[in-house]
Amino acid sequence: MGAIAVVASFNDHHWEEPCISGTRGSGTIFFSGCTGRCRFCQNYPISQMNRGNLADDQRLAEMMVRMQRRGVHNINLVTPTHFVPQILGALPYAVERGFALPLVYNSSGFDSVETLRLLDGVIDIYLPDAKYADDEVAQRLSGFPSYVQHNRAAMLEMFRQVGAELALDDEGIARRGMIIRHLVLPDALAGSREVFRWLAAHLSPHIHLSVMAQYFPAYHAVDDPVIGRRITLEEYDAALAALDEAGLEEGWVQDMDDEIL
Repeated sequence: MGAIAVVASFNDHHWEEPCISGTRGSGTIFFSGCTGRCRFCQNYPISQMNRGNLADDQRLAEMMVRMQRRGVHNINLVTPTHFVPQILGALPYAVERGFALPLVYNSSGFDSVETLRLLDGVIDIYLPDAKYADDEVAQRLSGFPSYVQHNRAAMLEMFRQVGAELALDDEGIARRGMIIRHLVLPDALAGSREVFRWLAAHLSPHIHLSVMAQYFPAYHAVDDPVIGRRITLEEYDAALAALDEAGLEEGWVQDMDDEIL
């Protein structure tokens, strides 16, 4: 990516976690590109083909202010990691125009601590993935080098900045805190049990999790002998049992028959 951000879309989004979407939606800015190369990515034209339009600092600010005027609860920065300098450059223009909503940092969880420290005091809600518990699997399925080490270091830094307790307003909308997403994969490839144990032991047993059953084979996963299928009810039940074993009770679990977010 270059010096100017690339944005695939921006709009109000109503299919995030309840405390993010609320009743008026989350103002999502979908950035093009990603820190990962997931073989099963459902948004691969955006994440891996970099489809989108250039948006300079003032254009990014305009997006934030326009969505605030629509009444959204927050601004949700989706795959923002590689455009952190551009986001920081846009915020002064947005604030000058009256922007005052919470900022959600919605990432793959493959973030450097150095980058995250630039955001201390800027981001209100961190929404990272905890995708894997095994580096070999992370490399093979998503092209992440040393994912576990970097992901855990990133989550610890996010936790340091905003804490474990999710602060909600009177309408139940998140104002500050952290939510961790975990997508259950076929054949237990996400390492759900180990992910949950680590979160409970090293972050907090009160951390909010969003456990998702929505996996389906897309992009290079279609017809793959291992990941070319949806998860089974037994696989998902095993992940939820591991969640209970870890003592993690805050957050949301997706029903197998829920619509894909």
